Amino acid sequence: MSTFDDYLHAATRENTRQSYQAALRHFEVEWGGLLPASPDRVARYVAEYGSVLSISTLRQRLAALAAWHQEHGFADPTKSPVVRKVLRGVQAVHPAEQRRAAPLQIEQLAQVDSHLADAIDRARATGNRPAMLRHLRDRALLLLGFWRGFRGDELSRLRVEHIRVAPGERMECYLPRTKTDRHLTGQTFRTPQLTRMCPVNAYLDWVGAADLQDGPVFRRVDRWGNLGDDALNVDSLLPLLRRVLATNGVLAAELYSTHSLRRGFASWATANGWDLKTLMEHVGWKSAQSAMRYIDLDDPFNQRRIEQILRQ
Repeated sequence: MSTFDDYLHAATRENTRQSYQAALRHFEVEWGGLLPASPDRVARYVAEYGSVLSISTLRQRLAALAAWHQEHGFADPTKSPVVRKVLRGVQAVHPAEQRRAAPLQIEQLAQVDSHLADAIDRARATGNRPAMLRHLRDRALLLLGFWRGFRGDELSRLRVEHIRVAPGERMECYLPRTKTDRHLTGQTFRTPQLTRMCPVNAYLDWVGAADLQDGPVFRRVDRWGNLGDDALNVDSLLPLLRRVLATNGVLAAELYSTHSLRRGFASWATANGWDLKTLMEHVGWKSAQSAMRYIDLDDPFNQRRIEQILRQ
């Protein structure tokens, strides 16, 4: 590719590019649509899959179609009244509660951390380097994902050369781009060193044992203890996390996802008195609406508040 093409390619996140390509392929190949598309054809596409696809998936398909038309200089058919009206009709006829991953509780985090620490000690004592490396990696990923509130794609994109550690104080993780970074300025996330379940110590233990000087932080470890050169694919983090949770005593591990770490931290922080502004700054949310989707209140039915009033 030319430098011009390289810059165009870099302007869109890779997972966004892949999802858009899949959406366009579905519209053209599986449904038989033509590009550029008319508003009526797009509306009929939405109507045909309204009972099959979730509303979030339909919105993603429309976003892909909108991006294609804008990129190629055509009018965006997804903004037409008929498409919006059909989409509202799908929502009215097929209402669905948004599914959310179960939050990982602090007690569960402590349990898994303790089990992983014991497994690391056993692997070291028996000279099982492959197992030791996997446990060290999993522990660092779990603790950093929880205390920093990272998304799965953010964990997969962490690089050693972008992380700075101040021993006894904190670590700073720089990400050149994030989901909410519309201006592509990058963002630095700070994580304090803790007295227990420490993400900083877990990170240092992992990169030290793996002798990582640069490149992706979280990588594949094969059966012989060899590390892959590439980062763990974001799609592989879900089965990895569920395996770690199930192996270390967490029941119904299939209910958890990488979002469980983010939701778990947000709920823990809220229950311990963090105000919304502080939580948003720590995790990196740009809107209160985004933050509230991750918070589980410790008194969800307001039982304590109601009982206090009744006793007055």
